[in-house]
Amino acid sequence: MLNSIARAAFTRLFTPPARGLLRIGLTPDAVTVIGTIGVCVGALVAYPLGHLFWGTVVITVFVLADMLDGIMARLSGAQSAWGAFLDSTLDRIADSAVFVGLALWFFLGADDPLTALLALVCLVTGSLVSYVRARGEALGVRAAGGIAERADRLLVTLVVTGIVGLGVPVFVLTLALGVLSLLCIVTVVQRMAAVRSQLGTAPTVD
Repeated sequence: MLNSIARAAFTRLFTPPARGLLRIGLTPDAVTVIGTIGVCVGALVAYPLGHLFWGTVVITVFVLADMLDGIMARLSGAQSAWGAFLDSTLDRIADSAVFVGLALWFFLGADDPLTALLALVCLVTGSLVSYVRARGEALGVRAAGGIAERADRLLVTLVVTGIVGLGVPVFVLTLALGVLSLLCIVTVVQRMAAVRSQLGTAPTVD
């Protein structure tokens, strides 16, 4: 949902820094890689040590690179199938790192297996959301949209994790991860229904 609501506003906001990065010689692919590395460091170093707030700050800063690389590609005319593939692949890595980092902390540090398990459920269901889109588009139909797109999942996870790092009770994060898991399942169903309606009943070969 946030993708359609906020895309234009974020494009206006991040166009000037995108131009600046291009001027100093950075490519969109380089920004994609740097952003993913930063997210992984914040998630897999800070979160497992229990630094939920500062880990979230680091992750949030580098998540912005995910917005910059696309703008940079459009400004420079460097949009390509490889760039889209790289961006999508590294998005999956970054998302997985966030939930794995949370799971490590709540399994090994906070001794809260329920929250850890829900973090892993979010990882799996979020990956399914992305897979359904990719598989649908491979069949030539539109499979985007739904109630819990990537931006929605990241916003909820990072905001709630950050405030828990500031002292809000952990059950707030547990509840948020549980609700997010359910919303991801709903999104999978929504995308599957959209693909089904576009494909109709024509037989296909897998």
